[in-house]
Amino acid sequence: MNLASNFMDKTIHIAVVPGVGYGHLVPILHFSKLLIQLHPDIHVTCIIPTLGSPPSSSETILQTLPSNIDYMFLPEVQPSDLPQGLPMEIQIQLTVTNSLPYLHEALKSLALRIPLVALVVDAFAVEALNFAKEFNMLSYIYFCAAASTLAWSFYLPKLDEETTCEYRDLPEPIKVPGCVPLHGRDLLTIVQDRSSQAYKYFLQHVKSLSFADGVLVNSFLEMEMGPINALTEEGSGNPSVYPVGPIIQTVTGSVDDANGLECLSWLDKQQSCSVLYVSFGSGGTLSHEQIVELALGLELSNQKFLWVVRAPSSSSSNAAYLSAQNDVDALQFLPSGFLERTKEEGFVITSWAPQIQILSHSSVGGFLSHCGWSSTLESVVHGVPLITWPMFAEQGMNAVLVTEGLKVGLRPRVNENGIVERVEVAKVIKRLMEGEECEKLHNNMKELKEVASNALKEDGSSTKTISQLTLKWRNLVQKNQI
Repeated sequence: MNLASNFMDKTIHIAVVPGVGYGHLVPILHFSKLLIQLHPDIHVTCIIPTLGSPPSSSETILQTLPSNIDYMFLPEVQPSDLPQGLPMEIQIQLTVTNSLPYLHEALKSLALRIPLVALVVDAFAVEALNFAKEFNMLSYIYFCAAASTLAWSFYLPKLDEETTCEYRDLPEPIKVPGCVPLHGRDLLTIVQDRSSQAYKYFLQHVKSLSFADGVLVNSFLEMEMGPINALTEEGSGNPSVYPVGPIIQTVTGSVDDANGLECLSWLDKQQSCSVLYVSFGSGGTLSHEQIVELALGLELSNQKFLWVVRAPSSSSSNAAYLSAQNDVDALQFLPSGFLERTKEEGFVITSWAPQIQILSHSSVGGFLSHCGWSSTLESVVHGVPLITWPMFAEQGMNAVLVTEGLKVGLRPRVNENGIVERVEVAKVIKRLMEGEECEKLHNNMKELKEVASNALKEDGSSTKTISQLTLKWRNLVQKNQI
């Protein structure tokens, strides 16, 4: 650490441990950057477990970090070291488990040089919290999903005890204090087979969330008042909960990707709020049948669209999350003549798309999304109503929050084979993009955008929460110096 000794006494040192993969590294880094922006006397060391070689995208974001955020990679865990055929969530957790000896050494080396006050870990790295007591640190989880998802996670052991069938077979919606009731089929993918080893592993995992001194959740009071109030209620038995969001990716420079530039130029030529942006995130892939139905539904809707198309998979899953994207030409899976017929209405992109610039563009009036929490928050911050198309993980829960709780989105009906048919696609797009319902959704999202912006202002709810947290750390540093 290049820190002068006279400065060291005034510095609050914390260590953060992300989960495995770009999607878990980025949120904890964005939180770290916000933290030091608001409190420049904090220094962060990010200790990164990896499965195989770190992707170039991770290296790129790490090179942009300010000087008071250091980072180090732990020795790589190889995919061959893990049992085969496990869900992505379990692969992430086992990678952390295999990295624990190296993490212990890294923390031990750090603690000999600097006074570490707190350890903040991703929700998929909770095992790392075992070291907090040893090194006399406060322990926190950075929960980059919704407060509603956190409330459901704390409730899962109770639900497990009370339920004899699969959750999806429960006849009535499940009610959790402060949350929008939801059907068992919308719960996390990993809990849908209660006899599986993955479910048992996850159940143990959520029980361990309670051992932290606090949970920092990427949401804000005004958006999820019900679950946040329920989580923080006296006697709830939960650790302290700190809503610190909305923390999203920001535009740090110009787009240098040719396709990205081209799609932004196309948006410049479109009318205000006229374009539907369609994207299923970095790991979301549809079946070939669903790609065809979505394409024909977009065509049938007669609405302008900007679609990030990926090659199909046999199932809508998260398999692509940890693996490299394949290089198959996604356009060959579109219906015959689709591109020619829709060339005036749509723009199709098969590579990376500059999502923040797209959502903040005045031409964009809707977002057909997989409902990952990062994309949901980005849509809220930029005031773009949603069509929710959940695929895996906790996305079904987010879809219920967006449509039934916040009333800023619509959810298409799925047929008995799990397909959203073209007529339904066209119908839900028209409802989002034109008419009375469209106006109502836009007004609701406009209000939500405003409170999202206020949450991180100087006197905003999340800024105050972060100040309370850092005051606790500051007092601990002063106490230890006496």
